[in-house]
Amino acid sequence: MSEIDVVRMSPHAPGDAAGWDAYVAARGDASGYHRMGWLRVAERAFNHAVYPLAAFADGELTGILPLVHIRSRLFGRFLVSLPFVNYGGMLSDTQEASQALIEEADALMRSLGACSIELRHVGQPRLGLSAKCHKVTMLLDLPRDPDDLWRSLRDKVRNQVRKAEKCGLVAERGGRELLPAFYDVFAVNMRDLGTPVYARRFFETIMDEFPDETHIAVVRDGARAVAAAFCYAHGSVFEVPWASSLRSHRQCCPNNLLYWECLRTACREGFPVFDFGRSSRDSGPWRFKVQWGAREVPLSWEYLLADGAPLPDLNPSNSRFGLAIRVWQHLPVGLTRLIGPHIVRSIP
Repeated sequence: MSEIDVVRMSPHAPGDAAGWDAYVAARGDASGYHRMGWLRVAERAFNHAVYPLAAFADGELTGILPLVHIRSRLFGRFLVSLPFVNYGGMLSDTQEASQALIEEADALMRSLGACSIELRHVGQPRLGLSAKCHKVTMLLDLPRDPDDLWRSLRDKVRNQVRKAEKCGLVAERGGRELLPAFYDVFAVNMRDLGTPVYARRFFETIMDEFPDETHIAVVRDGARAVAAAFCYAHGSVFEVPWASSLRSHRQCCPNNLLYWECLRTACREGFPVFDFGRSSRDSGPWRFKVQWGAREVPLSWEYLLADGAPLPDLNPSNSRFGLAIRVWQHLPVGLTRLIGPHIVRSIP
C-alpha cells in the first residue's frame, strides 16, 4: 500500500493550480466549484484564508479538499468546502486518500481553533461523519433543440412565459456590461427576503476568474431590469446559482421568462444538464423548479466537529434569526447594500 502524503497547495502557483484543475477536469463527480479559481474568489472577494489540501500517492494526485476559513465575531471560527456556493467537499480516488485528507483537515481545524468543518457533498453521506440532509439540488436533462424542450413543458409554464412576453417584457443575455442591472435586482430581492446581500465585488471577482464560463441574463420592462440571473457553466452542466426578480412585477411572470431564456441558451450551447440550484423540499423555490420538470438529487453536508461542538445552524429558518430578518426587510435598499456585505461574508 502506498503512503499517502497530504500537502497544502497554493492557489497562486501556476503548477499547483494547473495540476489541481486537471484532476478536477478528469473526474465526472466534480463540480465547477472544485476548481482552484473559487478559492481565489474567496480570498479576493472576502479576504478569507484558504487551504487547498491535496493527497498524493507515489507522486500522483489522488484526492483534493478545498477549504475556506471563516472567522466571525457572531458565529465563531469554522471551515467550509465551499462557502457561498452550492457544492464543494472532497474528491478522492481511494479510501486511504479520503482518510488522510480527513485527518489533515481535523488537525488544521484544531490548529486554527475552529469549531467545525462543513463539507458540501452531492448524494448521500459517505464519510461516516455527522451530517445534514436538509437540501436537494434540482436538475433538468436537456434536449439539443430548445423547441423540443418547449414542447415538453407543462401548459401552465408555457402560458406564464407567454404572459411575460405579452406584458412587453424582453430577455437579453450578456457579460459584465449587465452586471449592474443584475446587482440592482439582486440587492432588492435580498432585502425583501431579509437576507444580507453580497458585495458586487463578489460577482465581479467570479467573472474575472471565469470569463468564459459566466454570463448574465436580464429581463427588462422597457429600460428597467425586473429579473436577472448569474449563470455559470462547467463541463456538461449549465447552472443558475443566483437569480432574482422584483416583486412589483410578479404578475407579469418575469422569472418564468428569465428561466426560459437561460434554458434556451443551455440547449443551444449543447449542455445536457441544467442545474436550478439547491432548495428545501416543498418550499416555494422547490415547487417553481419542479414545474419545469426538474428532478431531485439529494445533498449531504457532512461535518467534522471539534470536541463538544454542536452541528452548525446558520439557516435563515432558525427562529433566533426571525427578528433580524423582519428588521432587515424594512431597511432602505441603499443601506443594505452598504452594510450587508460586511455581514454576509461570515455567513456561508
